[in-house]
Amino acid sequence: QVLLVPSGGGLVQAGGSLRLSCQAHGNIFRVNAVEWYRQAPGKRRELVASTGSDGLPNYADSVKGRFTISLDNHANSMYLQMSSLKPEDTAVYYCAASVQCWDAPPTDYWGQGTQVTVSS
Repeated sequence: QVLLVPSGGGLVQAGGSLRLSCQAHGNIFRVNAVEWYRQAPGKRRELVASTGSDGLPNYADSVKGRFTISLDNHANSMYLQMSSLKPEDTAVYYCAASVQCWDAPPTDYWGQGTQVTVSS
């Protein structure tokens, strides 16, 4: 079984930067794909960014040009670099990954949410 452990959330001022990390633990052969989601109070959960092992990222229109997703398959770590943060970026952020283990077929896992708050 795989555990995704997030870090990097916190409180920042508008215009600032923050990097979210998610570390995968387990009997991991390969991380196939990574997604970052966020959910603000009263709003639907939103797919913020995604990338596969091909390294070709996709972003929600609301974060294009400001956020960067990355995957380090050697370290089994995934990141979301956020810059030019806006108050509307305030949300609970979640990492998710498709992970192929040595002893199991590829399976989707979710990390615990981490709060990002952007003050105006």
